[in-house]
Amino acid sequence: VQLQAYGGGSVQVGDSLRLACTASGRTFSSYGMGWFRQAPGQEREFVATISWSDGSIAYGDSVSGRFTISRDNAKNTFYLQINNLKPEDTAVYYCAAKNSGGSKWSGGYWGQGTLVTVSS
Repeated sequence: VQLQAYGGGSVQVGDSLRLACTASGRTFSSYGMGWFRQAPGQEREFVATISWSDGSIAYGDSVSGRFTISRDNAKNTFYLQINNLKPEDTAVYYCAAKNSGGSKWSGGYWGQGTLVTVSS
């Protein structure tokens, strides 16, 4: 199983980015797919999750309406759109997948992360 995150980069305040994560190696129909981020010196935090089967969505408490998670089942890819980027969005963004049946993210699959740097 492999999750490949990409789409990060160095951007300016107010810009937008769409991160993508391509999943391969198994069927993910019963999985939840998620995005996490880890800022320098901070713990990894949950950003958003989307169900691969029914598309249900949840966002982390610290995430504002500037973030949108989506998926494209045909491409085995899910996305994180971030609008109006702020310096505090600077972090390594990780994608992950876990079985929807109550398992923990720590026991799932993780991608390698993609760095987003926002400068003013």
